Amino acid sequence: MLAGVIGAMEVEIAALKESMEIQETKTIAGMDFYVGHVGKTGVILVRSGVGKVNAAICAHTLVLEFHVDCVLNTGVAGSLNNDLNIEDILVSRDAIYHDVNATVFGYAKGEVPQLGTRTFLADEGLAERVVAAVAKVAPDVRAMIGRVASGDQFISDKADKERIRRDTDADCCEMEGAAIAQACYLDKVPFVIIRAISDKADGSDVMDYPVFEKTAAEHCAGIVKHMLADM
Repeated sequence: MLAGVIGAMEVEIAALKESMEIQETKTIAGMDFYVGHVGKTGVILVRSGVGKVNAAICAHTLVLEFHVDCVLNTGVAGSLNNDLNIEDILVSRDAIYHDVNATVFGYAKGEVPQLGTRTFLADEGLAERVVAAVAKVAPDVRAMIGRVASGDQFISDKADKERIRRDTDADCCEMEGAAIAQACYLDKVPFVIIRAISDKADGSDVMDYPVFEKTAAEHCAGIVKHMLADM
């Protein structure tokens, strides 16, 4: 088993990098791909950078250059679901774009024209492994399986949050997951997105965001570490 693990920011991969036995580092498209192991599982760990284009290039490179068997995307997100609170974990059932709109041509909001699907389904087996890892690593943390919405915006306005929730029926929003999901869909590689909730995506708790972000990212990294060691 060779797993590709993507985090958008250094804070999202730092703890995993420390726990890896790194054998070599390859730089492609300005991204450092760390090749090694976590336990007995082969791992390619990479920081993609923020945004959909970076994320899609990163995921496709993992498949094209490293031939990974699956892709795990770890990181933080803002909650769109009032039942999903800060430090909870959202595990993807599927992913969708919230900033794609070709409705004038008869497509649903969020649907990329001519792609043949509006949402990208995560691998159920991987999602179940994440939920099981949360129960073992962080039993006090709640894990929910749901929908991830992605777009090239940091959402901090209540009206935007309500619009995205209404248009996509998503549970959290961030800036990379759906692009990684689309790349994996096209490459026919299973994936799962793991998001620790760092904010409510409505402008509340803005001053505490850096603290929540760091804590949330560390939770996600611990969960992924345990999952990889068990694969």
